[in-house]
Amino acid sequence: MRRYLQNRAQPPLFSAPRRGRWQRGIFRLFLFGCGVGALGLWWPISAFATDKLVGIHSSRTMSQSMPWIAQEAGVFKKYDLDFQLVFIASSGMVTAALLGGDAEMTLTGGVGNVRGYVQGATDLVFVGSAKNVMTQNIVVAPAIKKPEDLKGKKIGITRIGGNSQYFTIQALRRFNMEPGRDFSFIQTGGDPETLAALLSGGIDTAVLTPPTDAQAIAQGFHYLVYGPDLKIPYAAASFVTKRSVIGKRPEVIGRFMRAMAEASKIMHTDREFVYKVLGKYLRVTDRNVLDSAYSAEIKAMEPRLAIKIESLHAILDEVAQSDARAKKVKPQELVDSRYLDEMEKSGFMDRLWAKR
Repeated sequence: MRRYLQNRAQPPLFSAPRRGRWQRGIFRLFLFGCGVGALGLWWPISAFATDKLVGIHSSRTMSQSMPWIAQEAGVFKKYDLDFQLVFIASSGMVTAALLGGDAEMTLTGGVGNVRGYVQGATDLVFVGSAKNVMTQNIVVAPAIKKPEDLKGKKIGITRIGGNSQYFTIQALRRFNMEPGRDFSFIQTGGDPETLAALLSGGIDTAVLTPPTDAQAIAQGFHYLVYGPDLKIPYAAASFVTKRSVIGKRPEVIGRFMRAMAEASKIMHTDREFVYKVLGKYLRVTDRNVLDSAYSAEIKAMEPRLAIKIESLHAILDEVAQSDARAKKVKPQELVDSRYLDEMEKSGFMDRLWAKR
């Protein structure tokens, strides 16, 4: 990760071709500063500089598209943020990268973070949520008619330990089916890769999230389990950082959360803009596919980024089946609501949603 970011670094400020321009720029700033000083004016430093922030998301889906929306709408620029978003499939791998210092903010499924906390990484903390229920779907080839037909089959998911695996286990337990005994998993790396494997015939069962599920349906596949109907509580798309990051950069994280609140408002009120963003980043332009994806996801999204304690409780219960330490952890321990509280108490959220 660090190597990747280093490779994208800008040329040295003092490289030969730029030295003259840099010196002239400093001279102009000096003259400007003198003028401002003479007028007795004070200008906040944020007006001149942007703060860099590196984030990671775990799924190229609508529910994790808020950073894309903020970027395309100029919201990050409004809040003086230079936000760099990197994709890493699976919440477990995202959690490891966050703990390793490769990022300061993540938008990901909650299971990797909860496992990490239970195992002793108590620096991890949830500061907001985009979605608190699961909206994955089990999509299958026409020959598969009922859940029992999955016995002995491999189900395509993004990564072991990620949202898609958790959803499959929870959904199929309702039909008295267990992983290992009745079915197994095959990892693909991401939703687009899972869709590609399904369409190519590499697998005949896949766990997909909007809009990739709608793309499969358009090609003749069908829903075996439609996730939104199950309303499985789960921190499906959460904003997670570290307490130490908040301690060092509280104001920067606060601006990021305000940017996400504005992106959420756009997501809920400007469907056409969202379609343009999804079209650009997911390369999906089929109107029927976008309509299907938006209609399914928007009902599950949290307009004001609220964290639902029951969604964290559900993950703790699942983790406790393999790690007894989870039984001693209260969901509230995982949450720092200062930014959500501030946006509500200050009237920011009310003013934001009052705008047309």
